[in-house]
Amino acid sequence: MAKYGKSASKNVESAMRRKKRGTLKSSSGSKVKSRKQAIAIGLSEAREKGAKVPKKKGAAKRRKTSRKSAAKKK
Repeated sequence: MAKYGKSASKNVESAMRRKKRGTLKSSSGSKVKSRKQAIAIGLSEAREKGAKVPKKKGAAKRRKTSRKSAAKKK
C-alpha cells in the first residue's frame, strides 16, 4: 500500500517547481535553496489540504522529551 497519495505528490511537484523558479519561500520569508526543504514544504501543504501523507516523525519525538523533562521538574 502506498504511503503517499497522488495529490501529495502533486503538491511536492509544485513546490519543487516554485523552488526552481525561485518563488518558494519558507515560513520566515527567505528563499528556499534546499531540495529537502522544498519537499518538506510540499508535504506540509498537502497535509493542510487533507491529502494522504504520513504524520511527522519529529512530532512524536518532541512529545516524549517534553514528558521526561516535566517528570524531572516535579
